[in-house]
Amino acid sequence: MEIVRILLPVVLVGGIAVFVVMRMKHKYKKNTLGKKKSKGAQNLLDSLIPLGMMTGCVFSVLLSIFFPISLLSTIALGAGTGLLFGYVAYEIYSKRGESHS
Repeated sequence: MEIVRILLPVVLVGGIAVFVVMRMKHKYKKNTLGKKKSKGAQNLLDSLIPLGMMTGCVFSVLLSIFFPISLLSTIALGAGTGLLFGYVAYEIYSKRGESHS
C-alpha cells in the first residue's frame, strides 16, 4: 500500500504530462498552435500553461498546510493538475476572440 501511495502521484502527473506534450506536438505538426494578433495577447496565451502549473503548486502547498498530506505528493499533483488546467485554458483562449490561422 505504501508503494501505491508513493507511485500514484508520479503515474498521474506523468500521464497528464505525456497527454499535454503529445497534444501540443500534434498541434505543432498540423500548424494549428494558437496565434493572436497583439503581442500582449500572444504572451498571455504562451504563458497560460506555466501559470497554471505555478497556480497548482501554490494551491497544493496551501492545501498541505491545512491537511495532513505529504508536501511532496501535493506539489507533484498540484503541478500536474495545473498543467492540465493551463492546457485547457490555452485551448479555450486560443479559440476565442482575435485568433487567426
